[in-house]
Amino acid sequence: MSDDGGLALLLLGPAGGAGLYWYLYRFYRNTDKSHDFEHETAVEAQPITGTEFDHKVGKTEGTRNPRIEGDNVKEYRKRVQRVETGDSS
Repeated sequence: MSDDGGLALLLLGPAGGAGLYWYLYRFYRNTDKSHDFEHETAVEAQPITGTEFDHKVGKTEGTRNPRIEGDNVKEYRKRVQRVETGDSS
């Protein structure tokens, strides 16, 4: 084996590794095929409009009661229902 051939063979390993890394990076990232939303999409702003159904329903200020009315936290038998299986044993 000549010295030039051995050196080329030694350089082929790192070059092949770098090439494989670059190929896999481009394949999985798809940076050249991705959609650039900010530059490729035109978004037209329109004024906010309301209807006659938009009205205030209620007002909540602070928390006076630490619990929610009608909660079933302590009634676990009502919350968790047993699932019936086809076993008759």
